Amino acid sequence: MDDRNNTIAGWVLFGGIAALGLSIVTGMYFAPHRPETMGYVVEGVEQEGEAGGAEAEPPIAAFLATASAARGEAQFKKCAACHTVTPGGANGIGPNIYGVLGKAHGHLPNFQYSDALKSVPGNWDWDSMSAWLKSPKSYAPGTRMSFAGLSKPQDRADLLLYLNAQGSNLPVPPPPAEEAAEEEPANAVEAVDDVAVSEEAPAGGSPAGAASVGLPTGATTDQAAKGN
Repeated sequence: MDDRNNTIAGWVLFGGIAALGLSIVTGMYFAPHRPETMGYVVEGVEQEGEAGGAEAEPPIAAFLATASAARGEAQFKKCAACHTVTPGGANGIGPNIYGVLGKAHGHLPNFQYSDALKSVPGNWDWDSMSAWLKSPKSYAPGTRMSFAGLSKPQDRADLLLYLNAQGSNLPVPPPPAEEAAEEEPANAVEAVDDVAVSEEAPAGGSPAGAASVGLPTGATTDQAAKGN
């Protein structure tokens, strides 16, 4: 009888071990994996390899020159579910952001900002607001804001121009000096062309300075041609 019970217990133990092993194997086989190529791009979510290999993004001032407040108003519709942008507007899930540019982080006394955002020093300027709109969680780790962000700098520039017109009216920064320097080669070419024109020969004569080069005092060009 004892042998029979031991045999049954052994088979039960074996079955349990086999079931456990099978569940581990199937779990490994059917575990979710990120596909090598994303089927579609979710705005604000970086694909693998983008952060390390992408070139540094130009400052937001480079995009403000071509920004449009009208396009920015359309971008603000993504924010309107949580924020108001009217004078004295009520707070929602997020604070009222009328006149926010130029103000300190967490400046409204009647809104409970996250400690993560309140701990960020300085004021909301063009660059800091652009960084926040690009990735709130990267700008202030621990923030309660769940917005994924605007990955395209031109979209952020449009939105910033619109927000600035809503009670802030900060001076729009000029394009970076690098962009202004790109115009210098064209100006240099024009200057060279001017010099070339000034050295052209007068009507009916030789180029300026050519008649006197290598000629003795009082010699003519005809004498020079005959070997003096």
